[in-house]
Amino acid sequence: QVPLVESGGGSAQAGGSLRLSCTASRDNRFLLGWWREAPGVQRALVANIYTSGGTTWYADSVKGRFTISQDIPKNMLYLQMNNLQPNDTGMYYCAAKRGIGSPWDWGQGTQVTISS
Repeated sequence: QVPLVESGGGSAQAGGSLRLSCTASRDNRFLLGWWREAPGVQRALVANIYTSGGTTWYADSVKGRFTISQDIPKNMLYLQMNNLQPNDTGMYYCAAKRGIGSPWDWGQGTQVTISS
């Protein structure tokens, strides 16, 4: 199984944009997602996408600002984040599920810090 490797985190000011990338092979993975863990806050799902069909889901807090997408030939997963706010700060993890009842497989995470 190809490991999940995130990139693209960093710092931005409120109102700015960042794009996160993740090496994420579709092999044996039916669901890919981005999770966020902020200081003192439990890790939470931000967005996910089904590898077959491309159906997406977003947390209410990011709807209209974040876009999850996949580039199947390149085995890449992306999270375009626009109009970033300080409460978007956190460690962002790329994750994948192999089946409905299977646990999430995790990447190492990439830090996003937004200043006001």
